[in-house]
Amino acid sequence: MKVTGVLPLFLPLCRRLWPGRLAGLSMTLLRATALEAAILAGHLLLYPTGLIQERHSGALPATDGTARLPVRPAPPVVLLHGFIDNRSVFVLLRRTLAQHGRHRVESLNYSPLTCDIRIAAELLGRHIEEICERTGSARVDIVGHSLGGLIARYYVQCLGGDLRVRTLVTLGTPHAGTRVAPLADAHPIVRQMRPGSAVIEELARPAPGCRTRFVSFWSDLDSLMDPLETACLEHPDLDAQNVRVTGIGHLALPVHPAVAAGIREALDAPHTGERAVDGLTVA
Repeated sequence: MKVTGVLPLFLPLCRRLWPGRLAGLSMTLLRATALEAAILAGHLLLYPTGLIQERHSGALPATDGTARLPVRPAPPVVLLHGFIDNRSVFVLLRRTLAQHGRHRVESLNYSPLTCDIRIAAELLGRHIEEICERTGSARVDIVGHSLGGLIARYYVQCLGGDLRVRTLVTLGTPHAGTRVAPLADAHPIVRQMRPGSAVIEELARPAPGCRTRFVSFWSDLDSLMDPLETACLEHPDLDAQNVRVTGIGHLALPVHPAVAAGIREALDAPHTGERAVDGLTVA
């Protein structure tokens, strides 16, 4: 992270201007904040490129000078974005998956006007059925960022999606509900992401025999998760692993190369008897 080099120059000035608030801030938090700002700026530039649904095409073309690994005999990967976002957030993750042999990668855009997680989950289910029919694959893997992970989990647990989804990887998903930004409750889908909402209560119900394996990445610097541990998936009936990511924020989860490596490891792990993915520390 080259952005860390300039922060020490401004830290003494910041401490003089706001001594009470910034004196205790760690360099890790400052680095994470700078990275989040840079990612947000870049994502705003890319956002228009992801407004329309992608065309179904073959493997991504090889980048000049970039080695490509052989294609893996693995299920297609479906990428599902978060709230008020689109598929452009997965540009880098999609590229690294393709470079490591995952060429059947597709993204789904759901409308920013979507007001119900259940409706979005039904749309996801129809999209996955179409992918399976088109590719001849019986199952898929899903990577969901934030709200996207909650939509995918609802599809798996409540709509029979465990028949189609082999592995679900969630990135900064409020599995137990988040209390952040109370003023955003005007939007119905935000209310569904609150602790104790009807949707959260449905997901807490028993799910015996669920066939999907879950891997949940959560960050100790995720400003959109309140409490932070809400991004951990705890359910007695689910095969779930929680991977703690240290040193990055919410927006960096689908972008950071260390997280991408962890996602690849989670997707490549055998479905039964696998070793838990280690926690990730970003320097």
